Amino acid sequence: ALLGLMFGTSGIWLNHRAVLKLPAVAQQRTNMQIALPDPAPPNAKEMGLWLQGALNLDSAPSIRVEAARRVAWAEPATAGSVPPSIHMQPEHWSFRFGGPHSLTLVDAWAGNRSVSVRRTDNGFLGTLMNLHKGVGMSIPWILLVDTLAGSLIFLSISGVILWVQTSRKRTLGTLIFALSAATIAGLISVRL
Repeated sequence: ALLGLMFGTSGIWLNHRAVLKLPAVAQQRTNMQIALPDPAPPNAKEMGLWLQGALNLDSAPSIRVEAARRVAWAEPATAGSVPPSIHMQPEHWSFRFGGPHSLTLVDAWAGNRSVSVRRTDNGFLGTLMNLHKGVGMSIPWILLVDTLAGSLIFLSISGVILWVQTSRKRTLGTLIFALSAATIAGLISVRL
């Protein structure tokens, strides 16, 4: 119930931020390059473990791997220039550590001797916004937020049904229910 209250309050606060005059979101951002050990970790999984220790991070990373691929490489076109040459772009690894309070993103290219690290530390309002949006949250949190949203939908529909059942003008109630159900179905189909 407390999480539902927080979710609802923060949602109203964020939706009306122009009127409620929210303070600026306090964020501290840092960028840096970190040299890799010699020999460098041979794959993305081992690189993630090394980064976790080297950056002193508690959580395991979310890893995305882009396979090596052929790319065309050319200088700007000039009269009589040579056609683009085909080169092999190495594998690209992206690592994401953290949650709503702080987020660390690491970019690594296979074969490089260093990695690029971007870290964002949020203040109270930034953390609240990320909790509300589910940024960097685990599956249980996302399920909790979905449960709260589903409960609100259930309460809305059951409220309309109870109102229709207790009202003497059932025709009008049925019409209102049908229109609201059609509106909800239309909004859902537009989003899919």
